[in-house]
Amino acid sequence: MFGKDLLLRTLSAVVLGPLVIAAIWFGGWAFAAVLAVGALLSIYEWVVMCRRGPNNTLAILGIPYILLMFVCLWWLRDAGDDQIGRGLTFYIVFAVWAVDIGAYFAGRSIGGPKLAPKFSPSKTWAGLVGGMVAAAIIGHAWAWFAGARLPEITLLLGLLIGVVAQAGDILESAFKRKFGVKDSGALIPGHGGILDRVDGLMAATPCFVLFHVTIGAHLNWW
Repeated sequence: MFGKDLLLRTLSAVVLGPLVIAAIWFGGWAFAAVLAVGALLSIYEWVVMCRRGPNNTLAILGIPYILLMFVCLWWLRDAGDDQIGRGLTFYIVFAVWAVDIGAYFAGRSIGGPKLAPKFSPSKTWAGLVGGMVAAAIIGHAWAWFAGARLPEITLLLGLLIGVVAQAGDILESAFKRKFGVKDSGALIPGHGGILDRVDGLMAATPCFVLFHVTIGAHLNWW
């Protein structure tokens, strides 16, 4: 059911996960360097994909969307004091990771009706629900551990992040189908390119920042 694909994904996570976690933990120039490298590689993959179209206009228009996530992550890590910035950044990263893992296992083990067969044939409704539930549980656990003032909010917030992250995933899949490629790149075994790994985060992070500075600020939730 899972096989070699799961093994490659696990090995990639074991290698890259600690790097990302360390960069978020220390913040500063370490985090800025990781963001800068990620942004450059993501833009490169996007431009290469668009040129296979070829579509130079779309290549240019997609760059601000890509950069928005990296800017939002930098802003989050620098929000408030060091503990708050670290907690918020870890929250959105862990929640989106949970979406990916929950959707993968639920989709593979349960199967069922397809979510968006025209754009992403492997996505199922079961995977969507699995990703939403995983984000709610993991996000709530982290918010409670990190000392959020109202961690219960993350039970609903995680469900919404699950939907938005999956929408970002499907959006990238639609573009890959348009350009006739399976993956955005081949840098990460089992995942493809950088864009394949951060597509959900790319959609969810700006939405999370918007929540944090509006409803979240009003409720003083973190």
